[in-house]
This record gives sequence, structure tokens and C-alpha cells, in this order.
Amino acid sequence: MILETAVLNVKPGLTEAFEHNFSKASAIISGMQGYIRHELNRCLEDDHQYILLVEWETLEDHTIGFRQSVEYQEWKALLHHFYDPFPIVQHYVKAEG
Repeated sequence: MILETAVLNVKPGLTEAFEHNFSKASAIISGMQGYIRHELNRCLEDDHQYILLVEWETLEDHTIGFRQSVEYQEWKALLHHFYDPFPIVQHYVKAEG
């Protein structure tokens, strides 16, 4: 299992529209091959910052299967214009021990 993380800084004044669009985008990502689950959490200290956590079966399910898909273009159109700066996406695996 791979955990994708992204800190999302939404432009001030757009959080309500972002959350609305994210609910639409959730249907897109949840239908992708290798998708396990995701969650979006809003920061308490900075109300226009979110953290997105997505679990994938493999790294390639995200980096190739999702990001190179037609569905990703719809995801991008729904969400990418909300971010400033654009998020850095990182991937994690469970540590041994």
C-alpha cells in the first residue's frame, strides 16, 4: 500500500467552492484502478489549508494509471485552479518495526 500526501493551500475566499468541487472530484478518483481510499482534512490553524491523503495499491496506480488518464484531466479542471502555491505530492510506505 502506498500513501499519497498533498498539502493543499486554497486561495483565500475559495474554500467553499473548493470543497464543493472536491466532492465531485472524489467520485473520479474513487473509481480508478488501484484506489483504496482517501480523506481530505482541513487545518484548524489555517482554514484555507488542507491535507489530502490517498491510499493506492501501488505507486504506479497513482503516477501512471491516474495521472496519465482522461479522468485526471477532469480532476485537474475541477481542482487545480484553487491552489496557490501548487501542492507538492509525496508518497510513503509503511515503515518496518
